[in-house]
Amino acid sequence: MTARLGRDSIWAAGSFAAPAILLFFAFILLPLLLAAGATFTNHRLVSPEPTRFIGLDNYARLLSVTMLTVQAGQRQAGEEGARFPTWRQSRQARPGLAGYRPAFHVDLGATRYVLAARDPLFVRSLVNTFLFALLVLPLQCGAALGLAILVNQRLRGRMFFRTVYFAPVVTSMVVASIVWSFLLNTDRGLVNELLRALMDDPGAGPDWLGDPRLALASIALMSAWQGAGFQMLVFLAGLQSIPPEQYEAATLMGANAWQRFVHVTLPGLRNTIVFVLVSTTLLAFGLFTQVDVMTLGGPLDATSTVVYHAVRKGFHEQDIGYGSTIALVFFMIVLGVSALQRMLAVKGAAR
Repeated sequence: MTARLGRDSIWAAGSFAAPAILLFFAFILLPLLLAAGATFTNHRLVSPEPTRFIGLDNYARLLSVTMLTVQAGQRQAGEEGARFPTWRQSRQARPGLAGYRPAFHVDLGATRYVLAARDPLFVRSLVNTFLFALLVLPLQCGAALGLAILVNQRLRGRMFFRTVYFAPVVTSMVVASIVWSFLLNTDRGLVNELLRALMDDPGAGPDWLGDPRLALASIALMSAWQGAGFQMLVFLAGLQSIPPEQYEAATLMGANAWQRFVHVTLPGLRNTIVFVLVSTTLLAFGLFTQVDVMTLGGPLDATSTVVYHAVRKGFHEQDIGYGSTIALVFFMIVLGVSALQRMLAVKGAAR
């Protein structure tokens, strides 16, 4: 009887899990395997040439990176600063740099350090992706925690404010990106119009999406506004799980509001904070829609991300093999970052 019940339980569990397993295989595992196979080919969407096996050529093209130093030449009369040779001149002096192009350079006195790659846009996109994550993590998580503490207070109308703060989350990202493009418009955007009115200067207001120094930060601000409501609900659930007796005991011991936050709220939210940080990081690494709608990767590739670069190569340029290589390599990078975050969180909890 016990054995029969055990077999029945296994069959029941299998029957319930079968649809989910089938969907996982059809829409996640199978496309991942097909993409991994395409990385070893020159497959294109539309091409008269048949698909050929090219081995690791796509990986070599993607991961070929080198660092070189360039010394400044003689300055002309009246010229300020060091005069460095062009990239073409530097490449001609080093035959091994054929096919490489500069991704970044840093000038230190009379020496220029150049990071060159066969696909410099991938390097810039990877740096932009991590920079976006570093910008959006404190903005979004900090705002979400502050809002959660605010709406957790026993105030009149708190349900209304919870709804208002959560509303951007259910708004389409495409719609939100279009609205923010209008708000940040240089000439007639609401943000610059307010700045001009406050400063009484008709020329005030930066080019938010056209300046390489501001474009990525502007997208990070918009993304934090759109996504903070979801993390707010997660933090709110964590706050409500902290026993009120801990706050009462801290108050009786003379702790002020900041001390209660540091010694009661933050320790009680440790697991919640880990979940929010990991989930927000994964969402930040998937940045695509905002870039595609607001900047198209510009200006000067300042907002190009790895996902946007992969989509552009795979679909716009129809190079499926190379686009799949970008996606697969970045997938492995994201797995490594997630594992590192989890390991650091476990070590922090052990302390």
